[in-house]
Amino acid sequence: MTAESHPRFTLVQRLLLAVVPRVVWALIWIVSPTWRFEVIAEDGVTPVLFGEKPGPEIYCFWHQCVLPCTVYFRRSHAVILISQSFDGELITRILKLFGFDAVRGSSSRGAREGLLGLARIIETGRTAIFTADGPLGPIYQTKMGPIKLAQRTGAPIGAFHLQPEHAWVIPAWDRFLVPKPFTRICVSWAQWTRVPSDLAPEDFEPKRQELNDAIERARMRSYDYFKKAKA
Repeated sequence: MTAESHPRFTLVQRLLLAVVPRVVWALIWIVSPTWRFEVIAEDGVTPVLFGEKPGPEIYCFWHQCVLPCTVYFRRSHAVILISQSFDGELITRILKLFGFDAVRGSSSRGAREGLLGLARIIETGRTAIFTADGPLGPIYQTKMGPIKLAQRTGAPIGAFHLQPEHAWVIPAWDRFLVPKPFTRICVSWAQWTRVPSDLAPEDFEPKRQELNDAIERARMRSYDYFKKAKA
Protein backbone atom coordinates (compact mmCIF):
# COMPACT_ATOMS: atom_id res chain seq x y z
CA MET A 1 0.00 0.00 0.00
CA THR A 2 1.43 3.39 -0.96
CA ALA A 3 1.33 6.47 1.23
CA GLU A 4 -1.09 8.08 -1.22
CA SER A 5 -3.68 5.40 -0.44
CA HIS A 6 -2.77 4.80 3.20
CA PRO A 7 -5.85 5.35 5.41
CA ARG A 8 -3.88 7.11 8.15
CA PHE A 9 -3.30 10.09 5.84
CA THR A 10 -6.10 12.54 5.06
CA LEU A 11 -6.89 13.68 1.53
CA VAL A 12 -5.10 16.99 2.15
CA GLN A 13 -2.05 15.17 3.48
CA ARG A 14 -1.95 12.88 0.46
CA LEU A 15 -2.08 15.91 -1.85
CA LEU A 16 0.77 17.53 0.10
CA LEU A 17 2.81 14.34 -0.16
CA ALA A 18 2.33 14.33 -3.91
CA VAL A 19 3.33 17.98 -4.45
CA VAL A 20 5.54 19.36 -1.67
CA PRO A 21 8.59 17.03 -1.96
CA ARG A 22 9.23 17.90 -5.60
CA VAL A 23 8.73 21.62 -4.96
CA VAL A 24 11.21 21.53 -2.07
CA TRP A 25 13.65 19.44 -4.14
CA ALA A 26 13.52 21.97 -6.98
CA LEU A 27 14.02 24.96 -4.67
CA ILE A 28 16.99 23.34 -2.93
CA TRP A 29 18.63 22.49 -6.25
CA ILE A 30 18.26 26.10 -7.35
CA VAL A 31 19.59 27.68 -4.14
CA SER A 32 22.11 25.15 -2.78
CA PRO A 33 24.81 25.73 -5.45
CA THR A 34 25.21 29.22 -3.96
CA TRP A 35 26.06 27.84 -0.50
CA ARG A 36 29.71 27.56 0.55
CA PHE A 37 30.59 24.80 2.99
CA GLU A 38 33.59 25.48 5.23
CA VAL A 39 34.79 22.57 7.40
CA ILE A 40 36.38 22.73 10.85
CA ALA A 41 37.15 19.95 13.34
CA GLU A 42 38.42 19.46 16.86
CA ASP A 43 42.07 18.46 17.24
CA GLY A 44 42.70 14.90 16.12
CA VAL A 45 39.39 14.57 14.25
CA THR A 46 39.38 13.81 10.53
CA PRO A 47 36.17 15.31 9.14
CA VAL A 48 34.07 13.81 6.38
CA LEU A 49 34.28 16.18 3.43
CA PHE A 50 31.65 17.07 0.87
CA GLY A 51 31.40 14.40 -1.81
CA GLU A 52 33.12 11.68 0.20
CA LYS A 53 31.37 8.35 0.59
CA PRO A 54 31.62 7.32 4.26
CA GLY A 55 31.66 3.76 5.53
CA PRO A 56 29.84 1.80 8.25
CA GLU A 57 29.54 4.67 10.73
CA ILE A 58 26.85 6.50 12.68
CA TYR A 59 26.37 10.25 12.26
CA CYS A 60 24.45 12.45 14.69
CA PHE A 61 23.35 16.07 14.40
CA TRP A 62 20.51 18.27 15.67
CA HIS A 63 17.17 18.25 13.87
CA GLN A 64 17.48 21.92 12.90
CA CYS A 65 20.34 21.05 10.50
CA VAL A 66 18.36 18.69 8.24
CA LEU A 67 18.31 21.03 5.23
CA PRO A 68 22.06 21.81 4.89
CA CYS A 69 22.88 18.20 5.84
CA THR A 70 20.72 16.96 2.98
CA VAL A 71 22.92 18.84 0.54
CA TYR A 72 26.26 18.17 2.22
CA PHE A 73 25.75 14.38 2.40
CA ARG A 74 23.69 13.89 -0.75
CA ARG A 75 26.37 11.70 -2.39
CA SER A 76 26.87 9.50 0.67
CA HIS A 77 23.95 7.09 0.03
CA ALA A 78 23.40 7.15 3.79
CA VAL A 79 20.28 5.87 5.51
CA ILE A 80 18.39 8.08 7.94
CA LEU A 81 16.09 7.12 10.81
CA ILE A 82 12.83 9.04 10.34
CA SER A 83 9.65 8.97 12.36
CA GLN A 84 6.47 7.24 11.19
CA SER A 85 4.44 10.46 11.37
CA PHE A 86 3.08 12.48 8.45
CA ASP A 87 5.99 14.93 8.80
CA GLY A 88 8.32 11.94 8.70
CA GLU A 89 6.71 10.70 5.50
CA LEU A 90 7.14 14.15 3.96
CA ILE A 91 10.81 14.32 4.92
CA THR A 92 11.39 10.76 3.70
CA ARG A 93 10.09 11.60 0.24
CA ILE A 94 12.25 14.72 0.01
CA LEU A 95 15.38 12.87 1.11
CA LYS A 96 14.81 10.05 -1.36
CA LEU A 97 14.88 12.60 -4.17
CA PHE A 98 18.42 13.42 -3.01
CA GLY A 99 19.57 9.81 -3.02
CA PHE A 100 19.05 8.93 0.65
CA ASP A 101 17.20 5.91 1.99
CA ALA A 102 15.14 5.88 5.17
CA VAL A 103 14.37 3.50 7.98
CA ARG A 104 11.10 4.35 9.71
CA GLY A 105 10.91 4.57 13.48
CA SER A 106 11.59 6.95 16.37
CA SER A 107 12.03 7.05 20.11
CA SER A 108 8.25 6.95 20.52
CA ARG A 109 7.05 4.71 17.66
CA GLY A 110 8.78 1.76 16.02
CA ALA A 111 11.99 2.30 17.97
CA ARG A 112 13.09 -1.33 18.01
CA GLU A 113 12.30 -1.87 14.32
CA GLY A 114 14.15 1.30 13.42
CA LEU A 115 17.31 0.30 15.27
CA LEU A 116 17.25 -3.20 13.79
CA GLY A 117 16.90 -1.69 10.32
CA LEU A 118 19.86 0.64 10.85
CA ALA A 119 21.94 -2.23 12.26
CA ARG A 120 21.37 -4.15 9.03
CA ILE A 121 22.38 -1.06 7.05
CA ILE A 122 25.69 -0.76 8.93
CA GLU A 123 26.36 -4.47 8.39
CA THR A 124 26.24 -3.81 4.63
CA GLY A 125 28.92 -1.11 4.95
CA ARG A 126 26.68 1.94 4.69
CA THR A 127 26.25 4.91 7.01
CA ALA A 128 23.37 5.44 9.45
CA ILE A 129 22.28 8.97 10.33
CA PHE A 130 20.27 10.19 13.34
CA THR A 131 18.69 13.55 13.97
CA ALA A 132 19.73 13.10 17.57
CA ASP A 133 17.00 15.22 19.20
CA GLY A 134 14.21 14.37 16.74
CA PRO A 135 11.44 14.04 15.92
CA LEU A 136 9.84 16.15 18.67
CA GLY A 137 12.66 17.21 20.96
CA PRO A 138 13.45 18.53 23.42
CA ILE A 139 15.91 20.55 21.42
CA TYR A 140 19.63 19.82 21.88
CA GLN A 141 18.99 16.61 23.85
CA THR A 142 20.07 13.42 22.13
CA LYS A 143 18.04 10.24 22.52
CA MET A 144 19.52 6.89 23.53
CA GLY A 145 19.10 5.31 20.07
CA PRO A 146 22.57 6.14 18.67
CA ILE A 147 24.25 4.67 21.78
CA LYS A 148 22.24 1.44 21.53
CA LEU A 149 23.03 1.14 17.83
CA ALA A 150 26.75 1.75 18.39
CA GLN A 151 26.84 -0.89 21.12
CA ARG A 152 25.10 -3.40 18.87
CA THR A 153 27.23 -2.79 15.77
CA GLY A 154 30.58 -1.49 17.02
CA ALA A 155 30.28 1.51 14.68
CA PRO A 156 31.75 4.82 15.92
CA ILE A 157 29.47 7.86 16.27
CA GLY A 158 30.43 11.06 14.49
CA ALA A 159 29.09 14.29 16.02
CA PHE A 160 28.76 17.43 13.93
CA HIS A 161 26.75 20.60 13.35
CA LEU A 162 26.07 22.64 10.21
CA GLN A 163 25.54 26.32 10.97
CA PRO A 164 24.70 28.82 8.21
CA GLU A 165 26.15 32.29 8.65
CA HIS A 166 22.83 33.70 7.44
CA ALA A 167 19.59 31.72 7.71
CA TRP A 168 15.88 31.99 8.22
CA VAL A 169 14.85 30.31 11.49
CA ILE A 170 11.47 28.57 11.42
CA PRO A 171 9.58 29.14 14.73
CA ALA A 172 9.20 25.45 15.53
CA TRP A 173 10.47 23.35 18.46
CA ASP A 174 13.79 22.70 16.69
CA ARG A 175 14.39 26.28 15.40
CA PHE A 176 14.73 24.79 11.93
CA LEU A 177 17.44 26.45 9.82
CA VAL A 178 16.88 27.48 6.19
CA PRO A 179 20.18 28.80 4.81
CA LYS A 180 19.88 31.98 2.78
CA PRO A 181 21.27 32.14 -0.77
CA PHE A 182 25.03 32.80 -1.05
CA THR A 183 25.66 32.15 2.63
CA ARG A 184 28.61 30.29 4.13
CA ILE A 185 27.85 27.15 6.13
CA CYS A 186 30.25 26.00 8.82
CA VAL A 187 30.50 22.19 9.03
CA SER A 188 31.85 21.65 12.54
CA TRP A 189 33.04 18.19 13.66
CA ALA A 190 33.66 17.12 17.26
CA GLN A 191 35.32 14.06 18.76
CA TRP A 192 33.87 10.67 17.89
CA THR A 193 32.00 8.65 20.51
CA ARG A 194 32.87 4.96 20.78
CA VAL A 195 30.65 2.52 22.64
CA PRO A 196 32.00 -0.87 23.79
CA SER A 197 29.83 -3.90 23.13
CA ASP A 198 29.92 -4.85 26.80
CA LEU A 199 28.78 -1.44 28.06
CA ALA A 200 27.04 -1.87 31.43
CA PRO A 201 23.45 -0.58 31.75
CA GLU A 202 24.49 2.06 34.28
CA ASP A 203 27.00 3.48 31.78
CA PHE A 204 24.51 4.12 28.99
CA GLU A 205 23.49 7.53 30.31
CA PRO A 206 27.11 8.79 30.67
CA LYS A 207 27.76 7.72 27.05
CA ARG A 208 24.59 9.48 25.90
CA GLN A 209 25.78 12.61 27.69
CA GLU A 210 29.23 12.26 26.09
CA LEU A 211 27.61 12.26 22.65
CA ASN A 212 25.31 15.14 23.60
CA ASP A 213 28.29 17.20 24.75
CA ALA A 214 30.16 16.47 21.51
CA ILE A 215 27.31 17.71 19.30
CA GLU A 216 26.93 20.79 21.46
CA ARG A 217 30.66 21.54 21.25
CA ALA A 218 30.39 21.29 17.48
CA ARG A 219 27.49 23.74 17.52
CA MET A 220 29.25 26.23 19.78
CA ARG A 221 32.45 26.08 17.72
CA SER A 222 30.46 26.87 14.57
CA TYR A 223 29.19 30.06 16.22
CA ASP A 224 32.71 31.02 17.27
CA TYR A 225 33.95 30.36 13.73
CA PHE A 226 31.82 33.16 12.30
CA LYS A 227 32.51 35.49 15.24
CA LYS A 228 36.27 35.13 14.68
CA ALA A 229 35.83 35.72 10.94
CA LYS A 230 34.16 39.06 11.68
CA ALA A 231 36.71 40.13 14.31
